[in-house]
Amino acid sequence: MSAEDLEKYETEMELKLYREYRDVVGLFKYVIETERRFYLTNDYEMQVHSVQGEVFFEVTMADAWVWDMYRPARFVKQVRVLTFKDVNIEELNKTELDLPGS
Repeated sequence: MSAEDLEKYETEMELKLYREYRDVVGLFKYVIETERRFYLTNDYEMQVHSVQGEVFFEVTMADAWVWDMYRPARFVKQVRVLTFKDVNIEELNKTELDLPGS
């Protein structure tokens, strides 16, 4: 497989992933972004832990969708993320998701 073939494949996978995201985003209430992944979920819990002066975050989600083009199945029943990096959680505004004319 040439570098051009690989680039074309990755571009097609990203487009497919974006289309899937666009189709499912209206089903979810929250967007959760970590340093490694981007999730959609309706239910989450976040705990902040401090151990020996180090702070880390534990985020658990139920029935989530994960932005990852290399996963064969992006819907996951249970997710647990541990991270020392920032976690961004946003509540989606359903009116912002409506496409004009729909």
